[in-house]
Amino acid sequence: MMNVLSLFDGMSCGQIALNKAGIKYNKYFSSEIDKFAIQVTQHNYPETIQIGDVTQVKGTDLPPIDLLIGGSPCQGFSFAGKQLNFEDPRSALFFEFVRLMEECKPKYFLLENVVMKKEFEDVITQHMGVEPILINSNLVSAQNRKRLYWTNIPDIQQPEDKNIKMSDILLSGQHIIVSNQKKTHKPGGDKSATLLARDYKGFGNQQMSGVMDNGNIRMLTPVEYERLQNVPDNYSSVVSNTQRYKMLGNGWTVGVIEHIFKNMKYECVESI
Repeated sequence: MMNVLSLFDGMSCGQIALNKAGIKYNKYFSSEIDKFAIQVTQHNYPETIQIGDVTQVKGTDLPPIDLLIGGSPCQGFSFAGKQLNFEDPRSALFFEFVRLMEECKPKYFLLENVVMKKEFEDVITQHMGVEPILINSNLVSAQNRKRLYWTNIPDIQQPEDKNIKMSDILLSGQHIIVSNQKKTHKPGGDKSATLLARDYKGFGNQQMSGVMDNGNIRMLTPVEYERLQNVPDNYSSVVSNTQRYKMLGNGWTVGVIEHIFKNMKYECVESI
């Protein structure tokens, strides 16, 4: 069985995807610093090995790693200039992924990030050594969520469209798009807006998905957020709703990662 190193692991959507893909693994090392995300991970996967701050992780301290995965924070990518802001500590975390990829030399790797300016994308591509694949989560979920995936897992194609609609995931009511609860709302169609970590603040100036329920407008519930990310119902219920919205907005769409992992051929590695 394989050893996995997950950087910026969050609530371990990667681990959910491995299990859904039927891929067995030996040790799963999680580099994460958010105590609430760690709490959710350990509640669902108590055998997860938490190794803390990515900047303190050394490849030499780990057993052979077969799969390196991560979605480095996107906030540090500066859109003001024509290159990455290398002084921003958030963008610097991407280079921690590169460092550990060089130190661990995994058989397979997967890096996820947001759609960005081509200049920034090219810098990441240069370091990763592979071109990214653009996949919209709406193929495997009722959520519009375009993301870039850099991976050496071979022969990745677009997932089959599962035709999942908002009506399939709502607990009750009708999907609408809300710009500001006091100003405008309109029918929402079959797919939700992209989930964001800041959604816990409620309806603001940005467009968000809402629900018309018994004559009232409500936010999508945490369980509905979980369904939009292909996460099992109540997976994140051990923390507050605020923290659930944050980590689900930051998380991966599990169905996309599962689809990518299914193309992985792996070798057994002896436990050390």
